[in-house]
Amino acid sequence: MSSKTPFVRQVSWPLVIPQVIAGIVSIGLVHAVLRPEGFRHSIMLGCAIYLVYSIGSRRLIASAHRSGIRLTKQGKFQEAIQQFERSYQFFARHNWIDQLRSLVLMSPSAISYREMALVNIAFCHGQLGNAESAKEYYSKTLQEFPDSVMAKASLKMIEPFEEPEKPESTSDLSR
Repeated sequence: MSSKTPFVRQVSWPLVIPQVIAGIVSIGLVHAVLRPEGFRHSIMLGCAIYLVYSIGSRRLIASAHRSGIRLTKQGKFQEAIQQFERSYQFFARHNWIDQLRSLVLMSPSAISYREMALVNIAFCHGQLGNAESAKEYYSKTLQEFPDSVMAKASLKMIEPFEEPEKPESTSDLSR
């Protein structure tokens, strides 16, 4: 399905290293425990186990996040907001999963799932025309994640479109 909704994925290359190590370890464990015929089979089976874990963990643990992304791509922003809020709440309760996302979820994302959830909620509010709610969530993102590049950039983009405050009218100015 093609989507006109833009998505940004920030990869932290240092977080790829634990994933490579996990892949190598899974190959080594398969070779040591199962002793398949030849190292080639160990590589294939170890990689298969790694992929099943990688895909499965994201589908199970980050299901609300994935659902929010899917709904956003479909233009169902109100429903997406609910899913991103669920994702935010889950990762706030289980912060260790978010901090160790490179190993637990095999996700090399440069930003946490909580930050992604807040930015995505703000984006969805913006798409619904709720500028104040969008600003509120981008600001909340910056409160929790002061270095959030996406929140800073989004707030800068919103500023020029805000209505300037109108001076109080006086009888002298109306003549």
